[in-house]
This record gives sequence, C-alpha cells and structure tokens, in this order.
Amino acid sequence: MPVIKAKRAIFFIIMLSVCLLSAHGSSNKVKFVCDGDTVILYNGETVRYLGIDAPEIDRQGGKTEFLAEAARDFNSSLVKDTTITLEYDQETRDRYGRILGYVFSKKGDMLNALLIRNGLAHVLTKVPNVKYRGLLIEYQREAMKEGRGIWGRHVNKEEAFYLGNKNSYRFHRPGCPFAQKITQKNVVKFESPYDAFWEGFSPCKRCRP
Repeated sequence: MPVIKAKRAIFFIIMLSVCLLSAHGSSNKVKFVCDGDTVILYNGETVRYLGIDAPEIDRQGGKTEFLAEAARDFNSSLVKDTTITLEYDQETRDRYGRILGYVFSKKGDMLNALLIRNGLAHVLTKVPNVKYRGLLIEYQREAMKEGRGIWGRHVNKEEAFYLGNKNSYRFHRPGCPFAQKITQKNVVKFESPYDAFWEGFSPCKRCRP
C-alpha cells in the first residue's frame, strides 16, 4: 500500500509540473514569418509579438515602411522553422484572434526585446499587458542613444508640441480627435516625437505624429 501511495504521489507531482509549464508558456514551430512582429505557426495560429511594433510591409501596392524588410529578415533568421516558446500576459488574444505573446527562442532569448534592442521595432504597449514594459523601454532607449536601426533616421518634429495619453501610452498631434478626448489627469505634453518614444509612448495610427 505505501508503494502504491508513493507512486500516486510521484505521478501527481509530474502532472502538476506539466500543468505549471503549460500555464507559463507553450512551444510551437514557426512556419511563416509575416514581418518583424508577426509569425504563423505550423498549427495555423498567428502570433503577434506583445509590447512591440515593427515597421509595416505594405502588400496592397502602397509604401513599405523604413527597415520593414530588414525587421522581417532578422525575425526570420531567429525563428523560421524553429520551435519557439510563448509566454503570455493578461490577454492571450487580440481582436483579430491572433495569439499575443512574448516569444522566446531555444536559447532563451526574448525576441520582442531583441527586435527593440536592434532598432527594428519600437515599444507598443497594449494595456493591461505591461509585464515587460519597463525592460522594453530600457532596450529602446539604448537603441535610440546608439542610433540603431530605425533610430538612425531623424525623427521629424512637425508640431509645436505633442499630447500623450498616460492611460493608453499613445501620443498624438494636438489637433487629433483622439488628443481632444484625453482627460486632464492622463494628458502629458511632449516637445517632440523623440521625447514621446523615449518615455515608451507610441504614435497614433490616425494622425501619425
């Protein structure tokens, strides 16, 4: 009887360990790299890297953003046909049904952070997913100071000032409709887009500051 109880205990411990590992993250193999921050797995799921935004590759005949292809190629060199581990935050999917995650290579490197550190993406915070916000901002400041990647190009200042929203971590041109909706307690004023990026704010998709 003691032997049976011991075996049951060992089995319970093993199963508990498996469950804890599954809760922390899951491993998957990458089939296709869409761009610097999005990949498709062999199981058909699309993964959107959390906390970052890489330059967009235009597939509709428009203009591809600066270093978008370089960001995709760098991402591909790290994950294509390899197994990645996903770590989740407060939300596991976005409104498009894509998996949201922090992506880790076999070596244990967080790819979200590597892209930021190499200047191939900027910080994009999606509240309430802020687990690694501080770390990503730290890497972004390092890339900005060194002029790496996208930071090697001058960040234009086209307005007298810019308005940021401390609730959404977005910044806007002062005339943007979204800027007008920022409550007084959440508004923060920036002298330039560079200052906003330095604080970890990302540009509004509508007014494109």
